[in-house]
Amino acid sequence: MRSVLLIEDDVFDTMTAQKSFERFNVPHQLLTAFNGEEALDMLLGRFGTPVIDPLPEVILLDLNMPRMNGVEFLEVLRSTPQLEHLPVFVTTTSNMDLDRAEAERLGVSGYILKPLDFASGGDLADSLSLLEKLLK
Repeated sequence: MRSVLLIEDDVFDTMTAQKSFERFNVPHQLLTAFNGEEALDMLLGRFGTPVIDPLPEVILLDLNMPRMNGVEFLEVLRSTPQLEHLPVFVTTTSNMDLDRAEAERLGVSGYILKPLDFASGGDLADSLSLLEKLLK
């Protein structure tokens, strides 16, 4: 089954994303990781964690998380040959130009302000781009 990896430390934001997937009948399994380190464990099968197979079609990434934040995760992801191609959409509360520029420098596919809701939001174009990718 196709999957999406949501890297998010806030339980409420995770539930909101799950409800949005259900509401729009997104045909993907939503996998979750609490921070960047946990996500890398899942993507690479580190420390006895089962590897996600096949790799997720899309990663939804929060920027502000404990242990390994979104930018640190992106730096590792983009420097890992078997993972560098994965599309990443940032989902964050940060509307700071510096955060957006850093995410874009690291090759994100979109930048969506929370909450993740395919029907509204200031970043509707990126939200719709994500939805279109998931429904293909």
